[in-house]
Amino acid sequence: MLEGKKLAVIGVGKLGEALISGLLKNGALKAEDVCGTVGRENSISRVREKLPIAVTLDNKEAVKGKDLILLAVKPQNMAKVLLEIKDVIEDHQLLISVAASVSTAFVEEKLGRPAPVVRAMPNTPSVINAGMTGLCGGSQAKPEHLKACEAIFRCVGETVFVDESLMDAVTALSASGPAYLYVVIESLAEAGVKLGIPRETSTLLAAQTMYGAAKMVLESKAHPALLKDTVTTPAGCTIDGLMELEEGKLRVTLIKAVVKAAERARELVHR
Repeated sequence: MLEGKKLAVIGVGKLGEALISGLLKNGALKAEDVCGTVGRENSISRVREKLPIAVTLDNKEAVKGKDLILLAVKPQNMAKVLLEIKDVIEDHQLLISVAASVSTAFVEEKLGRPAPVVRAMPNTPSVINAGMTGLCGGSQAKPEHLKACEAIFRCVGETVFVDESLMDAVTALSASGPAYLYVVIESLAEAGVKLGIPRETSTLLAAQTMYGAAKMVLESKAHPALLKDTVTTPAGCTIDGLMELEEGKLRVTLIKAVVKAAERARELVHR
């Protein structure tokens, strides 16, 4: 889907670097077909040290002649960037926004005319090619646009298509989710330290255990509750631990955390 395409990444930060690196490593795009922009002069050398692409401060110049335009700027800067490039955007160009809570309708409105737009919500594990990205198309996005966008984010992890009305929920679950899970890993590691395990070893035990459990869910396709039951033997130690989790309301607390984050995402003004 990306063969022969040219890409401009507006705002090459950590996510932009990860995406470009994934695309180049997988051979999805050639370095000469990719360019990026940054907001400050001193950031140009940072990008050039890590990526073999052209880098500029000029957003308008960067998007000229490109097929794909990845908008990787902060939500509060999106309107400014769109107004800056709107006069040079062509009908065939696909715009992909990774800004939280910025709707496809918002992008179309600021451009002042209908345009193919896809909204993406990746998460931070994308930088190690273990990301999860939610995708949805705008009113003008066609199947080929969605496939091209999917091909980009497949280079750094898994993708899923959802209705745009669910993108705030995706933000709360998979984009914010790593933070919740880091707290879980930290807590498990602290428990190991409490029981006498050295901190480095305890952190490894906790993190690898979570990694393995996640891989079991993904590869077995089994419901997490069924996998939980395979670990929980009658009158064993695991059931006692699970009872403590239930008493501490871990399950409902995690649910409430995701719901609260989704509510906050809906409150943001960048619609």
